[in-house]
Amino acid sequence: MSNDNNGAGRKTEAGSELEALIERAILACRWVLIVFYFGLAFALVVYAASFLYKCAKLVTGVFLLSDNEVILAMLSLIDACLVASLMVMVMLTGYENYVSRLDRGDASELLWLGKIDTGSLKVKIASAIVAISSIHLLQVFLNASQYDNQKIMWTTLIHLAFVASAFFLAVVDRIAAGSKAIGYGKPDESGPVS
Repeated sequence: MSNDNNGAGRKTEAGSELEALIERAILACRWVLIVFYFGLAFALVVYAASFLYKCAKLVTGVFLLSDNEVILAMLSLIDACLVASLMVMVMLTGYENYVSRLDRGDASELLWLGKIDTGSLKVKIASAIVAISSIHLLQVFLNASQYDNQKIMWTTLIHLAFVASAFFLAVVDRIAAGSKAIGYGKPDESGPVS
């Protein structure tokens, strides 16, 4: 009888060791995400070079361009800035949420970072996409004579789809935050039921 119990104990112990090994391996895989974050950082550097080129092009031609063309060029720069900010937000919050906590010498500098969870990040990304889409839509409206009505209609409908998606993501995030507050809130103060 004791041999049977001893064999079962070894199987359970071996199973626990295997399970712990698998869990450690899966947890270690999160470091692979760094490749993606460095890729985004490299793409950000390339995009910054493109931004500088657009700035130089605007500065050298500012007196030759019409008001409408200057506005379109500035909207393009704003669009680039929003995309770059979105990339930085994804890199920082992704690293903070999935890989490791950032070591901060000055805790107040990145205080906001610890408050962004995956749901909040989705809402922020959706909001940034709506802002980028708004800029593109404004560019289309400013150049309406160059587009046919169907293109303008589809651009507007796609923008409205982005707006609706962002709205519903925000609603779902708000509902989920309320559920977390209820689920993880203070214990019932009425005490144990007798």
